Amino acid sequence: MSRPLHTDRLQLLYELGCAFAGQIELDELIPLVMAKCRDVLDADTNEFVFPYVAEQNPEAAARLAGLRVPADRSIAGAVVRDGRPIRVDDAHTDSRFFTDVDHQTGVRTGSLLAAPLRTRHGTIGVIEVVNRRGGGTFTDDDLAFLDALAGSVAVAIDNARLYERVKLSEERLRTQVSALRRDLARRDRFTEIVGTGPGMADVFRLMESAAASPITVLIEGETGTGKELVAKAIHRESRRADGPFLAVNCAAFQETLLESELFGHRRGAFTGALQDRQGLFEAAEKGTIFLDEVGEMPAAMQAKLLRVLAQGEVVPVGDTRPRTVDVRVISATNRNLAGEVAEQHFREDLYYRLGAFPIHLPALRTRREDVPLLAQGFMASAADRNRKRIPGIEPPAVERLVRFDWPGNVRELRNEIERAVALARDGEAIGLAHLSARVREAGDDPAATAAVSATVAMDGTSLLRARSAFEARYITEVLRQQGGNVSRAARALGLSRVMLQRKMKAYGLR
Repeated sequence: MSRPLHTDRLQLLYELGCAFAGQIELDELIPLVMAKCRDVLDADTNEFVFPYVAEQNPEAAARLAGLRVPADRSIAGAVVRDGRPIRVDDAHTDSRFFTDVDHQTGVRTGSLLAAPLRTRHGTIGVIEVVNRRGGGTFTDDDLAFLDALAGSVAVAIDNARLYERVKLSEERLRTQVSALRRDLARRDRFTEIVGTGPGMADVFRLMESAAASPITVLIEGETGTGKELVAKAIHRESRRADGPFLAVNCAAFQETLLESELFGHRRGAFTGALQDRQGLFEAAEKGTIFLDEVGEMPAAMQAKLLRVLAQGEVVPVGDTRPRTVDVRVISATNRNLAGEVAEQHFREDLYYRLGAFPIHLPALRTRREDVPLLAQGFMASAADRNRKRIPGIEPPAVERLVRFDWPGNVRELRNEIERAVALARDGEAIGLAHLSARVREAGDDPAATAAVSATVAMDGTSLLRARSAFEARYITEVLRQQGGNVSRAARALGLSRVMLQRKMKAYGLR
């Protein structure tokens, strides 16, 4: 049983408890605790076992930080197990002492005090005071003081940890909001993936398989094919759908900034790092992170990304302690990564990690049958934003849209239609005059001509029947995109629910 404390030590205990309670930053609290304990107990060193070690011997502290001590073969383990403080006059005569500690530090441990750090959640650690300055041993009064002080220390650490969790949650939300704002600013303005041909049928099949699995996905395709849209759809249909989806363009950041963006940084890690910042990997916990243009990632960053994929750990810039993350990675590239690996521009081991499940998005010129459907959707969306009534796209204009090769793919088609809507007057259909000169002058490629014949109904079918057939296909596609939900499909189409139901009945879509 501990001895009662003298009045002067009670006063000191109160003052130290107040000082500890005033610190809510764990990284500031721990050094303060250690310095005060060392001073008031006249010790050479004191330790938290072992993430935090007294700083007067940094080299020994670094070795201790990486040391793992068996709980059943150490004095600290006995303190945790029994929940009682321990005083040892010579550690080397105590069978519980773990001698590797001295071997690692090169310092002989003599007299020792150890007290448990108790909280309402149980014992969270041990504080040790080692080797009285000038020799000699610690007293029972010293042990009673350390045990009483450990209570204040434990409460302060518990509060600091709670504050740290709250701060991390705030940082995670701030990072998520920042990423989502960037996403909203750059996102494609079509809401779902449109595709009716065999190439897109393969994409949809692969997406379904990817959504049902935690496997790492690599989406390949030319710029503008909708790679981020596919990544979002996979996330939305996966078990992580309730978690965040955060995207980053790896080509948009310099190497040091990209590392900070992905992994976070500690305050003071570099010029301008005024506070700790959580990276996207931690902010995307339990969700998905989308690494766009991953082929642009510098070699040094590739090695760090490989560690995350292999070990599930990130190390913020300026920190040494890894943090565990639970995040699914979906990446995308418009490069031939296999070729980049062959030319040693991209790490082979990282390529095989990222490319475990590849999905290739076909270029728009290889699926011309989808151009009218996409164009109609873009037109409806742009007309709504411009507050115009645009009744449709005239067949000659559709023909030219289908003939054009679209080097910028779906994104370029969207821009073309938005330009046409801006030029068209209210109530006027989009015609050839509203298209750009290069689209109007599209060549007579045989494949394009065949696609035009199949798509625009150039076989004598009446315009009314062709328009009805297109409308039926379009409504069917929107219903599929909205999971069969009539209300959501009606909103996407700009129709009332009653009007959509009438059209569905007329076209036999029920």
